[in-house]
Amino acid sequence: MGENMTYWIGVDIGTTATKAVLFTASGKVKASYTIAYDLYRDSSGMAEEVPEDIFDAVIGTIRAVSDSLTVTDKLAGIGFSAQQHSLIGAAYDFRPLTRVITWADMRANEEATTLRNSEQGHAIFMRTGTPIQPMSPLAKLLWLKNKHPERFQAVRYFMDIKTYVFNRLFGVYKLDLSLASATGLYHLENQQWDYEILDMLGITRDKLPEIVSPYEIESGLSLDDAQKMNIPPDTSFIWGAADGPMSNLGVNAMQSSIAALTIGTSGAIRVMIDQPLVDKKARTFTYALDETHWVIGGATNSGASVLAWLKEQVFADKLTLEEMTTMAEKVPPGSQGLIFHPYLGGERAPIWDATATGAFFGLGYEHGQAEMARAVIEGITYNIHAIAYALEEVVGEIKSIQATGGFVNSELWLQILADIFEMPIHIPESQEAGCLGAIILSQKALGVISDIDEVAKQVTTSTVYMPLPEHFSTYRELERLYTELLAHYQTRYGKLSAFKKR
Repeated sequence: MGENMTYWIGVDIGTTATKAVLFTASGKVKASYTIAYDLYRDSSGMAEEVPEDIFDAVIGTIRAVSDSLTVTDKLAGIGFSAQQHSLIGAAYDFRPLTRVITWADMRANEEATTLRNSEQGHAIFMRTGTPIQPMSPLAKLLWLKNKHPERFQAVRYFMDIKTYVFNRLFGVYKLDLSLASATGLYHLENQQWDYEILDMLGITRDKLPEIVSPYEIESGLSLDDAQKMNIPPDTSFIWGAADGPMSNLGVNAMQSSIAALTIGTSGAIRVMIDQPLVDKKARTFTYALDETHWVIGGATNSGASVLAWLKEQVFADKLTLEEMTTMAEKVPPGSQGLIFHPYLGGERAPIWDATATGAFFGLGYEHGQAEMARAVIEGITYNIHAIAYALEEVVGEIKSIQATGGFVNSELWLQILADIFEMPIHIPESQEAGCLGAIILSQKALGVISDIDEVAKQVTTSTVYMPLPEHFSTYRELERLYTELLAHYQTRYGKLSAFKKR
């Protein structure tokens, strides 16, 4: 059967939407479809989703792309990428007793801060590689136990969103190694759930899923589910991995000298390594892609959401993002001495402070919307550069970047990135990194390829942004000031945060 007859589906279960992409065997996109769902937030820091909404989105997106297949086409398999750190509590029959508590949920801040600042907390981080933050399932479980003990006791099974989807489809209770490694409950060296942490939480081993390889395959759909998705009941479903590590694979950032940078609402920069190294200063995370590939990186809350705040709240929604960028392009590098700290919603890497706040420094009569717009983009980029410095301390020099996410539509932002990092920025032609990574893992799982390094054949570069040396000295000087100001104000965030809550 020719290549044009065999197809693969990659599914990415994201925080705001699920996307399915239908690929040819060589990674060309034939069809894609996205279904969005609500993220419920309130002033307590809640950020939850309805499990059923996400399950329906998985079914709906697979259905939408499988409708492109003809009678003679063969669907070889469906692979999965999924959001990290989600948590659902379920009853004996696996019916959810909670909604999906997502990574963005901040209600466990008190529990996370107390544990992180203890000796036990540092030891836990060194064993698990997952930062002790409100985002992590470990902190969420502590919060449930402390603040909602009845709900905590009522739960028979804890799971993430992908476990929920696979349980609905196949009746299994499993979790792939990649997502397990991002829970804060996984012992990197022993390669299993960390029994000391389970004891601390008062959870028995049978309340957590069986950890399986990202290459684990499920099949045997019910006729009803198969018909809803318009696929054969014996279609192979491959467990796959977490969206962060999967993104490195999908852009072919497979060596420690090549970083994968994604900026959407939030952002992350990661490099691939062949063993789980953990940053002793606790600035970065360490998560698995599979048994022999790990990523070390840092996630920032401060991505395009900060630009959206400037557009909506400060510029009263009177300018488009495009108009803001066009204005900012006319301002020289350094924004006429205006510096912006982008910590509007607290921050993860590199400062790991949920009480952090944003600020403009150096604001004068000479500064207007154009300077503010450019300073915001520069500030977000300085913060990501700080994460890269932490990475380099652990894994050595980064020499180039593979960039994906909504921000790659901004030439200005990519040039600022190249200039601050002083290195080339490569834009992969396909921006479907998570879904492409999912089909690469699936092809290895089913023996079609022998090594995931074959992804190199499927990733082509569309553009390279080269750094402009004439901008280096300005950015180096301002970045130094940015960092000095941060060191000073970090000691005051907690007081400001407490004042806000009065």
